[in-house]
Amino acid sequence: MNIDYFALGALGTAILFIIGLAFLKKKKVDFGLRTIIALILGVVLGIAFEGHTVYVRLIGTVYANAISAFVVPLLFFSVISSVSSLENIKKLKTIGFKSIGLLTSTTFIASTITIIAALAFGIGKGAEISLPSDYEAKQIPEITQVIIDLFPKNFFAQASNNTIVPVILFSLFIGIAVVALSTKDPQGVKPFKDFIDSTSKVINKVITYIIKFTPYAVLALVANAVSNNGPEKLLPLLSVFAVAYLLCAIQTFGVNSILIGAFAKVNPFKFFKHIWPAQVIAFTTQSSIGTIPATQTCLKKAGVSESVASFVVPLGANIGMPGCAGIWPTIAAVFAIHGLNIEYSIGQYALLILITTLVSIGTVGVPGTATITATAVFAAAGLPIEIIVILSPISSIVDMARTATNVSAAATSALIVAKSENELDLMKYNNAGKLEENVTLG
Repeated sequence: MNIDYFALGALGTAILFIIGLAFLKKKKVDFGLRTIIALILGVVLGIAFEGHTVYVRLIGTVYANAISAFVVPLLFFSVISSVSSLENIKKLKTIGFKSIGLLTSTTFIASTITIIAALAFGIGKGAEISLPSDYEAKQIPEITQVIIDLFPKNFFAQASNNTIVPVILFSLFIGIAVVALSTKDPQGVKPFKDFIDSTSKVINKVITYIIKFTPYAVLALVANAVSNNGPEKLLPLLSVFAVAYLLCAIQTFGVNSILIGAFAKVNPFKFFKHIWPAQVIAFTTQSSIGTIPATQTCLKKAGVSESVASFVVPLGANIGMPGCAGIWPTIAAVFAIHGLNIEYSIGQYALLILITTLVSIGTVGVPGTATITATAVFAAAGLPIEIIVILSPISSIVDMARTATNVSAAATSALIVAKSENELDLMKYNNAGKLEENVTLG
């Protein structure tokens, strides 16, 4: 039996680095900074032990597998919980359908623009990332088969295979049924709703625990990537960062302005003056849910009725989110497709857009949203999840722009819904002067 002492040395060094990262965590060093440090340590480890990181890779692989294991249950319970919160069929048909339609449309638009830009800039070309020899890419089915496979056939079989789209539709059907029954027999359906909501919280908590291990997984997978490819092949990661920020800016200020002008028929510049405090809070805190009180306050000062603001904004933290569910999974997917030299047709890119739109319904509002949405998209598209972890250091930096993009989309949707329901005070909206400084997290 041949023992690779260099591989054992790499593992020992990785463990020492992990201990150091754990120490930084104990000293309350920021998560994003620790992830970047892990990236640097991974590069050093990969260069020092080139070709001998087989044991180190196990750490990242276990992390990727753990994330994958919770994708389906997270989707299932989150989608039902989100839809069932609409309370009654009337609300579902009016404000609910309008809100969901707008929120998911922003993800659809974001994903479409991202594919166009990523292909134009050649994101991932030259990366040539090598995966473990035992990795097998899944075959992408024809579009006719895709349409058939959209609908649930055997929930448990599809769930066990991480077949994402039918699981989402299955969950949607249940959520709509819960809403219908809530108006007729609220007490009878309450135990089920409580079970769904409680289970969703438990799964989200587990996801929180897993996400905390991201720096260690980054260290391991980046070390393995550098070891197998060389650092020069990872330079295309910088283009992902730059294009992601550009796309977030286009989505936030360009797409939202067009939507506001076309559907709300009001001045979009005044809209951005109103919600600027919420955008700043979102950018700095990187928390869409944490920004909800500020977003609602800004919208109410902009003339949006309290009923619409209090309904659409929290919904926007659970459905849609073009930054985390549209831009990031799509640009990561194109990076993987180019980096692994996968042949992709126009129809397959269209399928990728559909997948991101559907996934956006049920994976938001939880810690590590971008990682979860990207994992779900990659699982549905048959792409290797290891690529997502390799991009994690950049992801943590892009997250500021992504969160501001998410919050802006939710606010835009609320404004359009309010205007369509005659619940927008135009006098307040047009008075886009300096807002009071009491717009806080609440």
